[in-house]
Amino acid sequence: MAIGGVLFDIDGVLVTSWQPIPGAADTLRTLAENQVACAYLTNTTTRTRVQIAELLTEAGMAVRADEVITAAVLTADYVRDRYPDARCFLVNSGQIGEDMPGLDLVYSTEFTGPRAPEAPDVVLLGGAGPEYTHLTLSWVYDWMAQGVPVVAMHRSTAWTTTDGLRVDTGMYLIGMEETSGRKATAVGKPAPEGFLSAASRLGVDPDEMYMIGDDLNNDVLAAQVVGMTGVLVRTGKFRQDTLDRWAADEFAMQPNHVIDSVADLPALLGL
Repeated sequence: MAIGGVLFDIDGVLVTSWQPIPGAADTLRTLAENQVACAYLTNTTTRTRVQIAELLTEAGMAVRADEVITAAVLTADYVRDRYPDARCFLVNSGQIGEDMPGLDLVYSTEFTGPRAPEAPDVVLLGGAGPEYTHLTLSWVYDWMAQGVPVVAMHRSTAWTTTDGLRVDTGMYLIGMEETSGRKATAVGKPAPEGFLSAASRLGVDPDEMYMIGDDLNNDVLAAQVVGMTGVLVRTGKFRQDTLDRWAADEFAMQPNHVIDSVADLPALLGL
């Protein structure tokens, strides 16, 4: 297959807690030397694309901000299209407003209660963190039950740190959707928009791209659905028992490739 471009997940593939995974920088240099275009698709919502590019560059990987596609960028595109001029209540761990230009954002941290703020037009849920308090989640659940649209930047249930797993937004969504009987819209991975946007930005067809991820469902299989070649790495949130259970299902889509880490990618690509 012609290599039109390579799309990377970031956390767990290139870095863990922003510390480089061995071989990641060498892999990116090899791709650059062979003039293979790269993009970076992440559900990370704690930092802007400029900050992400700076952190990766500091870790030895020369990445530009315009090569990074965040869930916040995709969410802003979605809201501007579906809910123009909406007043948005944002619950997120991190100041990411600069990646969401044109949106009327009200940050949940501006309110400490106990009285709920005025109901917004749309609730935006970014990554989970200290901002996900009992009071704030109660407001979100109440609005959701009343029919206020909830747009989540992603449905990730956990992420990996050097100190272990951390619960993420998807964990809270599962409960709120189940009890309210209403469904939130998720824009980041595994939704197809991010993968297709990356291919469009690189000017290549999805079937000419490789997607490298540590999450079997959200990264690899989701990319394969839109025609990309999926490569699962055994780093980050990868769990062998998850892959084993999936492989046991003869009817389930399987990852195109499984490698130990991103350091093995050049060999897989024949570079």
